[in-house]
Amino acid sequence: MARFLIIIMVVFLANGVKAQSGKPAPASKASASKASAPKADTVIKAIVDPYKTIVTAKTITKKGLFYIHNNDDKYYFEIPDSLLGRELLLTTWLVKVPGGSPKFGGEVMNTRTISFDKGPNNKIALKVVATVNQSDSVNTIATAIRNANVDPIAMLFDVKAKGMNGHSTLIDVTDLLQKENSFTIPSMDVKKNLSLGAMAADRSFVKSVAAYPINLEIKMTRTYSASGGAPSGMMGKPAAAAPPLEAARLGGAVTLEMSTSILLMPSKPMQGRRFDARVGYFADAYYNDYADAQQKVNTKIFIVRYRLEPKPEDLERYKRGELVEPAAPIVYYVDPATPKQWRPYIIAGINDWNEAFKAAGFKNAIIGREWPEHDTTMSLEDARYKVIRYFPSEVANAYGPHISDPRSGEVLQSYVGWYHNVMKLLHDWYMIQAGPNDPRARKMKFSDSLMGTLIRFVSSHEVGHTLGLRHNMGSSSLTPVEKLRDKKWVEAHGHTNSIMDYARFNYVAQPEDSIGENGIMPRINDYDKWAIKWGYTYVGTENDEEDRKINTKWIVDSLNANPRLWFGGEGLNHDSRCQTEDLGSDNMKANAYGIRNLKYVMSHLAEWTKADNDLYTNQLDIYRAVAGQYLRYTMHVANNVAGVYETWKTYEQSGDVYSPFPKEKQKEAIAFLNREVFTTPEWMLNNDILNKIGNPTRMGSVSTIQTRMLDIIFSDRVFASLLRSEQRFGKKNVYTMVEMLGDVKNGVWGELKTQKPISIYRRNLQKNYVNSLFENIKEAEEGSHIFYLLMGAKMEEEMPVTTGSDVGSYVALHLEKLKAEIKTTLPLIKDKDTKDHLQYIIEQIETGLKKRFNK
Repeated sequence: MARFLIIIMVVFLANGVKAQSGKPAPASKASASKASAPKADTVIKAIVDPYKTIVTAKTITKKGLFYIHNNDDKYYFEIPDSLLGRELLLTTWLVKVPGGSPKFGGEVMNTRTISFDKGPNNKIALKVVATVNQSDSVNTIATAIRNANVDPIAMLFDVKAKGMNGHSTLIDVTDLLQKENSFTIPSMDVKKNLSLGAMAADRSFVKSVAAYPINLEIKMTRTYSASGGAPSGMMGKPAAAAPPLEAARLGGAVTLEMSTSILLMPSKPMQGRRFDARVGYFADAYYNDYADAQQKVNTKIFIVRYRLEPKPEDLERYKRGELVEPAAPIVYYVDPATPKQWRPYIIAGINDWNEAFKAAGFKNAIIGREWPEHDTTMSLEDARYKVIRYFPSEVANAYGPHISDPRSGEVLQSYVGWYHNVMKLLHDWYMIQAGPNDPRARKMKFSDSLMGTLIRFVSSHEVGHTLGLRHNMGSSSLTPVEKLRDKKWVEAHGHTNSIMDYARFNYVAQPEDSIGENGIMPRINDYDKWAIKWGYTYVGTENDEEDRKINTKWIVDSLNANPRLWFGGEGLNHDSRCQTEDLGSDNMKANAYGIRNLKYVMSHLAEWTKADNDLYTNQLDIYRAVAGQYLRYTMHVANNVAGVYETWKTYEQSGDVYSPFPKEKQKEAIAFLNREVFTTPEWMLNNDILNKIGNPTRMGSVSTIQTRMLDIIFSDRVFASLLRSEQRFGKKNVYTMVEMLGDVKNGVWGELKTQKPISIYRRNLQKNYVNSLFENIKEAEEGSHIFYLLMGAKMEEEMPVTTGSDVGSYVALHLEKLKAEIKTTLPLIKDKDTKDHLQYIIEQIETGLKKRFNK
């Protein structure tokens, strides 16, 4: 009855409108009315069209992958039917963070594959697509895979309307964008590091939305409660994290700007290239491959790389070995916010990779360009464009993230984040590492030419990451130390074999070597060319298994022909060849030269840092940089103790994967520390400098570095590694813990033989020596993994690994012998301070041992 009344009213209103038009109404005839009256359904549709009630003249619409409609605080996606079921990559990024944050804008928080599909009862389902388990359809087991893997439905949306003549679906996504949910929530890592609590809905909102042909970008401002205290581990123990943010301390809240990107994935995945640990590529894509003929699941892991293929018409030329241009080159644009004087250098750093791509058979494969500022059809947020983004930040950093297809490893979206203050980092590195060799480095402001050259190398390094390359920290270890001082050789070959190493500048070269820029600056080198050749050469095989067989042979043949192509990993394996910031085949020799150059810098520090109206801040900054570099050199050496070589190999290659670091080299490392660290480094204690830059109550670089070295070589990891190496390789073939303790004692307690006065620095060192060893006894005799886990330790290196081992007994016997030596020497000491100090040490050892073993 109600429906009938609506029809009558509609007809009445329609006639009323006509009557007001000024034209006479036609004669009322039943037959005419019946013939001309529209059907009821047609009238309702014309008057009550859901699409037109939502998308009105006032609606703000962004057209792209999906249409995004915005009515005040309501947001709608209009999804073409052709995209229902298509796989999409949803990524959440940090855009802006509070000052002092340990996390930075541009860091990826969450990535997952999703799809929008037709759901039950006229709804659209947002599904999380699982790509972990796959099987070719020819396998019977493929049926089991389909049955066992149902993509979870994360959200259901009511269909609000149909558009595009019935070929699109309108859904309300306001809650998805504005409310906290698993897609837009900060990652656990971010929540922990920033001590975030619950989201404050009244201070959180969508900042902007944008739609482009292959992606959507939604920026959100999110405010979270924050305690203002340091993050805590279990049982209330402070966790290893940054100090509380100022914003959290003052206001009890932290505001972030975040971005959620929805990117259309290729309908057909690129053929992946299987990961191999012997070549340094990121590997973000994997799945478990099931087949009927298997006796175990085959996990396939793919490297991250761009899709680079010859044009179809050039394929035969490519196969013949001719250089061809790729079907789709890799184009990077420089952010228009980048200062103009640096743009050419950043572009040059991008284009430098073309030499490497020639090894893969391509010319003009990568192109750097300035952003066309007057082209309004282009947007920096359009995923089709790769951009070097310039951030006005005091953070001294740059990074090269990428978003890849989890099905194949294809890079789908990428940019380089460039912080303005990276120039401060470059300046200080270059002054203290290259200043003795390059007169241009001896001032607080470099010329544009020199700074531009430094920027160029950073540009190349970061773009290398976006191409899929990881750090190759072992590359520099393949250069003989003496070649780093050979002008002709090092200028021709470079001081490191890879720009992906953290081997900044040639700090081994001495002023008298007269080595020029080519022998000091890093460059794209032989390993980089080989890595690009391995990762980007187009093979055109039918499947990844055939591709893998070809690429594995390349690795074996290439390493046999040129061992300098070795990938040494990222320095996380306790292999002393693979350390960050080091140079050369021998850390002890290389870093002795490095310290000699630091002494040169210190002798010219006042001259190089002077500036009008400067309150010695320049001198303080560079002194700290020198101290930091000195610490790095000593750490490089200390990490040689208890080191193990790790060289990945397959059955086709001879030799062991794991072997002990040579005993004589470890003894050299301890001798270096005794000479350069534990013997007080007087060159760091120039009072003409210290009295101008720091209060003595706060200035303690030397003591700090000495203590740090003791902590490293007397760590439970080192002691455990020495004992395990003795078990694995035999006592005669390794540097034992007992030998190491004896060698360190000879350096730290040298005054027991000379009877010379012990200085205040040495007294502090000797006290720390005894305290550190007692801590090792405690960990070995009482340590409990469960206890440390309950107290918040989360990784093996945070927990003692010596519990129940010989460490406690070896250290206790060592301290007993040290006490006996001190007692023998004490009557021969004439200096009162020294005598008092040694008497204290005797009592400290006696008390400590009684406390440990005579309870």
